[in-house]
Amino acid sequence: MEFNIRKLNPSDYDEVLAGWWKDWGWKAPAKDFLPENGEGGLMVLDDIKPVCAGFLYISNSKVAWVEWIISDKNYKNKDKALNLLLDTLILTSENLNMKYIFATNDNKSLIKRFVGKGFQKGSITTELIKVI
Repeated sequence: MEFNIRKLNPSDYDEVLAGWWKDWGWKAPAKDFLPENGEGGLMVLDDIKPVCAGFLYISNSKVAWVEWIISDKNYKNKDKALNLLLDTLILTSENLNMKYIFATNDNKSLIKRFVGKGFQKGSITTELIKVI
């Protein structure tokens, strides 16, 4: 198993990510809700097979926001792939001179993974979104 990581490309949203969100029972976020219209993130591949992806919002402060971590529900051995994804999102944030990385998540396995990478748990929140 040889993992590669690359920036998301214009076809990933429709050809891969939307299907993954559907498989997990989630409604896919609109492309224009995502950084760079759905291309502002990274994808991990096992050789050429997409395994997982995540997005990185860059703010006008020293805060980067890691969000929308998603994976192929049927890919069984994604531990190393998820670690590579998170490590690369963290490194990208550092290389952009961000001071803080913010993440929201309610997946217990992912929360444990974030905490293992030095994230601190904050308070429990409710997401509030208004489309204008």
